[in-house]
Amino acid sequence: MCHQTVGLVARQLEESGIPTVTMTSARDITLAVNPARAVFLDYPLGHTAGQVDDPSLGRQIVAGALQAFADADHPGWIRDQPFRWAENDSWKDDVLRPSRPVESDGAESADDRSPRVDTPQYQLVDDAFAAQQSHSGQQRLVRKGVDY
Repeated sequence: MCHQTVGLVARQLEESGIPTVTMTSARDITLAVNPARAVFLDYPLGHTAGQVDDPSLGRQIVAGALQAFADADHPGWIRDQPFRWAENDSWKDDVLRPSRPVESDGAESADDRSPRVDTPQYQLVDDAFAAQQSHSGQQRLVRKGVDY
């Protein structure tokens, strides 16, 4: 699940009286969705519970996240985890540098993002069919990737 979705789900659970803590590697997205409690780990996306094959570190990271239940003292509270991915931050250069596809003439493309469209997009044809059936006769509104 993407960071934004997890944060929004956490907010809904909190509103229902179920305490949550969000583990994140994307501080800006977490700030935008404002979950009640979050722990930030400055690691590459997909590694919010630590590095592969380091269960001891994983336990420390999860313990820090669970401690957030006791320590959080205001809505939107975020704790920075003290762990480092590497001895320096050079790993960010590769992670944050967007890859550029190469055109047939060997030149780099200027933009490799998918085009923006005003209609819902589905990963599978079955998903599109299910959405069409569940919204039959209703106007479709697209808002942040969710169709109504």
